[in-house]
Order: sequence, then structure tokens, then C-alpha cells
Amino acid sequence: MFADLLGSVLAVAAGAVIWVWGWERADAVASLVIAAMVVPRALLLVRDAGRVLLEHAPAELDLDDVRHHLSHAPGVVGVHDLHAWTITSGLTSLSAHVTVEDAVLAERGVGAVLDALGDCVATHFDVRHTTFQVEPESHLAHEDLGEMH
Repeated sequence: MFADLLGSVLAVAAGAVIWVWGWERADAVASLVIAAMVVPRALLLVRDAGRVLLEHAPAELDLDDVRHHLSHAPGVVGVHDLHAWTITSGLTSLSAHVTVEDAVLAERGVGAVLDALGDCVATHFDVRHTTFQVEPESHLAHEDLGEMH
């Protein structure tokens, strides 16, 4: 908004210079100054929009660190298909398949495990929009993770 205000002031000033002194290049000079103010912000907006549209993982989020933290939650024996992306500026989303010991699921229930996983990423990484697929350890043999895993 400040750049818009300053741009308007420069346009009026350029008009006044042209009117009073007849120096018509004042308009071009004012335009270049306004462009110099607007271009850096426009480039930042294009970069941020590109990250959102391409579902780019936020640079400040280390997925190996997230995997490490999730792997140390009670009863967790594995984490795979971990993904993070930016939904909109400042809102990170995260999803993962989390393999949990059958005994822990029977004792605590899926809800408690989901709460622990959500609290983990919210506390350590400030990510609050999460989706976890909790899988019992006994199911691991039934999942085809493909050749890349």
C-alpha cells in the first residue's frame, strides 16, 4: 500500500514538474522509480504463488527431521509416503503413512495415536494441517510400496 501511495505522489509530482517547468521526461523518471519499487515485490509474489501452485515443500521444513520425530512417537515402527506442501502462503500441509505396533493400537486406540502424531508436528514444526494414515504393523506385509521404497 505504501508503494501505491508513493507511486501516486510521484505521478502527481511528475505532472507538476511537467506543468511548471515543461520537463516531460519527469513522467518517465517517475515511472521508472515506481517500477523499481514494484518489481521486487512482484517477483516475491510470483515466487510464492509458484511454490503454492507446484505444491513445493516449504524450504524451512526438513522432512528427514519430521520423519525422525514421528518415528520416535510411542509405538511407531515406520513412516513412509511423507509429503509436505504449501496450501497458501504461511499454511503448510503434511501427510504421512505411519506404521504402529498392533499392541499400541489395541491399548491406546487410533485416536490417541493420531493426537500424538498431530501434537508432535505442531509442537516441533508448527504444522497444524496434517493427515496421517495409521497402519497396524501386521498390515505392513500387505502394502506394496513399489520399487523406489
